[in-house]
Amino acid sequence: MSTKNVQNTRISEQIRAIHASLIDIVSVMNRPDLDEVLIKEAGVRLDRALFPLLVGIERLGPVSIVDLAARAGRDHTTVSRQVAKLESLGLVDRQANETDRRVREAVVTKQGKEMTMLIDAARERIGTAVFSSWKQAEIDNLVRLMRKFADAMKDFPQS
Repeated sequence: MSTKNVQNTRISEQIRAIHASLIDIVSVMNRPDLDEVLIKEAGVRLDRALFPLLVGIERLGPVSIVDLAARAGRDHTTVSRQVAKLESLGLVDRQANETDRRVREAVVTKQGKEMTMLIDAARERIGTAVFSSWKQAEIDNLVRLMRKFADAMKDFPQS
């Protein structure tokens, strides 16, 4: 057996293991009951369906409704209605894009930023518990490698 075949088999196994891990992570992140735990821990009152959109707008904003919908894996008309709800709550504003006035973008308001800061603090408390048995070097490596992986995925050419 050639070295190349052994390497290809090993890479295939690793890609499968990475994919399985990502499925587990995404499954946990998509659990509505865990969103409720985070919202409760943060001490905020916000509909569970709106919470990931608010956080996404805060992280990505200004962000178009179409881009936000694509990232959330939802229909843009649904996301548009949900963003309108966030706007009515005073958590986001919608504005025209600076270069293309036809494109509507969402940006977080001061009140929305205050809410995401509470959510971030709750996420940190929960994350600290999750990583309590990890060594600092392991956490540092995970952060570095996750960013490298995310950047590689983001930069991968679309077909």
